[in-house]
Amino acid sequence: MTAKVISLDEAVACIRNGDTLALGGMTLYRRPLAFVRQLILQALSGKPINNLTLLTFTAGYESDLLVGAGLVKTIRTCYFGLEIFGFAPMFTYYANQGQLNIIEETEASIAFGLRAKMAGVGFMPSLAWLGTDLPKLRPDVKTVIDPYTGEELTAFPAIEADIAVLHALKADQDGNAIIGKNKGIDEELALTSKTVIVTTEELVPNLQQADIVAPFVDFVIHAPGGAKPTSCHPNYPLDGFAILEYVSNVSDPASFERYLKTWLSQVHSEH
Repeated sequence: MTAKVISLDEAVACIRNGDTLALGGMTLYRRPLAFVRQLILQALSGKPINNLTLLTFTAGYESDLLVGAGLVKTIRTCYFGLEIFGFAPMFTYYANQGQLNIIEETEASIAFGLRAKMAGVGFMPSLAWLGTDLPKLRPDVKTVIDPYTGEELTAFPAIEADIAVLHALKADQDGNAIIGKNKGIDEELALTSKTVIVTTEELVPNLQQADIVAPFVDFVIHAPGGAKPTSCHPNYPLDGFAILEYVSNVSDPASFERYLKTWLSQVHSEH
């Protein structure tokens, strides 16, 4: 084993109050639930983790758990929901209460923000958002004039996460990882985040090819079933009954607390 292979306990210890935490995967696919569970357990054990900024391309079940547990203050995503299962109940509750800071994002603003960071510049110009009301919701997003054409362009500021957590199908001890064809923005998060943590279904001695390569990965965690109840094709499908149980039983902080206690005990017994 190399120094990159650590436990979930060691991984969540990397999170600090006020960090920007990026989660890989897409909505109900390949979400790092094992890490999220451990982070919530750590917070419940008395170590204060709150005021996090959650950055994710699309937020789903895992993100709603973090919001319900009170760990997240700011949201940066272009979608927060549970697909055919409806609204994410705790995000909906706290957003309606005005208790979340929601930074309006679209696919373009996240993509260009990450590209700016990858390029090592402060912003990335784009035609996106021009002629819309979105800049009124994001006064930090400026416009610039193209020095060659004189055309006005949107200047999306660079985006950087403190910690990115990505779930892989397979990874080796050095941090090379295979994440499958539905990559979301995992590759971009690996290239732009200060610390990159990969949880993996299977840990192998070495990989001959990879979607995410070792130099960009700081830590690796062996976490079989670590995306459940979201899907991790081709290893296992989405557990729709588990998501239905969540949306059927959770609507406010009291019902979420009851659900969380049951969920944490069930997951613990499965492991």
